[in-house]
This record gives sequence, structure tokens and C-alpha cells, in this order.
Amino acid sequence: QVQLVESGGGSVQAGGSLRLSCVFSGYTSGRNLMGWFRQAPGKEREGVASIKMSDGNTLYADSVKGRFSISRDNAKNTVYLQMNSLKPEDTAMYSCAASFVAWSYPNLRGGMYDYWGQGTQVTVSS
Repeated sequence: QVQLVESGGGSVQAGGSLRLSCVFSGYTSGRNLMGWFRQAPGKEREGVASIKMSDGNTLYADSVKGRFSISRDNAKNTVYLQMNSLKPEDTAMYSCAASFVAWSYPNLRGGMYDYWGQGTQVTVSS
């Protein structure tokens, strides 16, 4: 059974940093893409960052480019999201997701992903 578990969320002041982790268990060899998504109350889900597991190719939303960084540790079956220079508008529930489809490039569309974690809350105060 595939399972994704996020951790690392919390409350931080604007300008601060957090690092989110997503541990993947189950059928690990078939993962192609891993992604981080966020959803704030009353807003649509937004793709934040995506990474292709085989070559480390990454993709970021314009809203986080230059501030967030996605990385992977294949030996630990873990994907990270380093978030720097956080802003109040980054406040949301952050979830990681896994895709087993052989997409050629990272993707920020949620419909491309097959499995999802429960999420971890990030709150940024001004």
C-alpha cells in the first residue's frame, strides 16, 4: 500500500524558513514525479513544486520561484521542500503527492498525481 506522510509544518514569522518532509512508503520503485501542493481556505489547490525522481529535474510555481526548493533523497524515500523568505500569503495546508505515470517532465497539475498525503499546516504571520 502506498503511503505519503508529511511533516515539518508549523508557525513562523514572515521572512522565516521551514523545511517540509514527505516520506514515501509502499511501491517505491515506480514513482516518476513527486510534487508539493498547497491549499488555503477558500482558495483552489495550487501546485508549488515538482521533481522528476530519475534525474532531479524540477519545476516551480512563479509565486515561489527563488524562495522554495524541492529536493529528494532516494535512499530515504523522502522529498523535501525548503521554504525561505516566507510570506503571509504562503499560509496553507501543504501536501505532497506521487505520480507513477511516465511523464517526461515535472508537472504542477494535481490531476497528474496518483497518491496524496494528509498534509501539514504552514502558517506565516506578518
